[in-house]
Amino acid sequence: METQIDVVVVGAGPVGLLTAIELTLGGVRVLVLERLAGVNMIMKAMSVGPLGSEALTRRGMAAAIAAAEASTFAAMDEFTKQTGAELRSRASKYSGHFGGLSLIRKDAQKEPERRPRLVRQHDIEAMLADRARALGIEVRRGCEVTGFVQQADGVDLEWISPAGEGRISCAYLVGCDGGRSLIRKMAGFDFPGTAPTSTFYQVVAEIDHPDRLLPIGWNRTSGGVFTYGPVPGRLFMLDFSGPPEDRQAPVTLEETEAVLRRISGAEVRVKALESGSRWTDNTRLVDTYRRGKVLLAGDAAHVHSPFGGQGLSLGLADAANLGWKLASVIRGEMPESLLDSYTAERRPVAQAVLANTLAQIALLRPDPQSGAMRDIVANFMQFDDVNRLIGEMMSGLSTRYDLGSELDGIGRLIGDQPISRGDAGVSLYDAMQDGMGVLLDASTGGKASNLAAAATQRIRCVAVDTGPSMLIRPDACVAWAGDEDSMDGLKEALRRWFIPAPA
Repeated sequence: METQIDVVVVGAGPVGLLTAIELTLGGVRVLVLERLAGVNMIMKAMSVGPLGSEALTRRGMAAAIAAAEASTFAAMDEFTKQTGAELRSRASKYSGHFGGLSLIRKDAQKEPERRPRLVRQHDIEAMLADRARALGIEVRRGCEVTGFVQQADGVDLEWISPAGEGRISCAYLVGCDGGRSLIRKMAGFDFPGTAPTSTFYQVVAEIDHPDRLLPIGWNRTSGGVFTYGPVPGRLFMLDFSGPPEDRQAPVTLEETEAVLRRISGAEVRVKALESGSRWTDNTRLVDTYRRGKVLLAGDAAHVHSPFGGQGLSLGLADAANLGWKLASVIRGEMPESLLDSYTAERRPVAQAVLANTLAQIALLRPDPQSGAMRDIVANFMQFDDVNRLIGEMMSGLSTRYDLGSELDGIGRLIGDQPISRGDAGVSLYDAMQDGMGVLLDASTGGKASNLAAAATQRIRCVAVDTGPSMLIRPDACVAWAGDEDSMDGLKEALRRWFIPAPA
């Protein structure tokens, strides 16, 4: 058996890699095991929500996100040339959809600058892999876990790979291995939910008459839903005839063409298929995110239909919430009970996402009753308050962890903002690159900073010109805020999240 390591993360997708990065920044030794020998280049998510992109920005990937988004916009411009569809102008006005109703207006949102980023999932995996390499994180590919045993002080794990069998002992095991998670199954997590009723397809294909698939947008027909674009060759279809007989079977050209012709009613042929994948509306959520020394994040903990593109951002926010907490426990600074807050904070967020994806499927069904409800929802979305509510729900910006305070802003995930007083050009997220918490101190004489500095080394104190003062956790959650020179509640917040446990 190999020398013990602090944490083994199973899964080298975006959630697994970000979890490993968060842990490493917290001073933890991490090994990542991935079943696949190479990166899966099949098109998955076309964008990432604001909370997901912000988690990456806080860890040094802002430039990579901007470059990847520019590449996506270039592909959209090429699509515009081919089809005549004006995508840029619409993207400047709207920031998402609900059940295919692309009516979420930027001008109705409180924080329109916190928007989804048009960055494809494989680009996110690439930038995370680069960051992981820079931090010296070991990622072993082609390693399939065959079993593990929980002990009182950790987990003994076994796997097989082309190099042979492997075994290691770790303090904690984190399963980031997707919706069919082997770690979840082996650890005995309950995974209740709803059975699949429909099939989703996303393919990249060459179609002989793509003009027959216009207009651009969510086209609801008697057979299902389809949309072509917003980049050349990309086709999304929702088939309400039922779940697939074998979801794991390769998506073929013939299947794609048959489903497309039936749903769209268009006389089109699929000339070539570059890639294809299918999902269902199977909707499930684990009863808890932790069983002993085993934790779950991302799709291993929750699965739902892909509508609204919420899954990737949801998983990245899981990683951001878990990583710093687990690292502080492993360092011996915080009690293991801190990990209970991971389930308490993240499970309700996933529960809300599952609920809205089920609602979106209901609005998209081809029956007259669903169509009538769809029209009512579209009318409701003309009201700014309703539009804002749905926009914040779909973006995740409505997330607020219950930290036991009714004060406005406590428990919310804060966006980036400039930091003044001698730090011209520096932002809050610039101060969070190394995974530490931040105290924005507007108090006279730096009273808040003196209190925090005396308590822990894991907080960066930054003087600011205007209040309120705020204590911000490494996952951007506002843990405390104080008006003027009031320090009420700061000691309690420091003790709850940062102060090392007594020896």
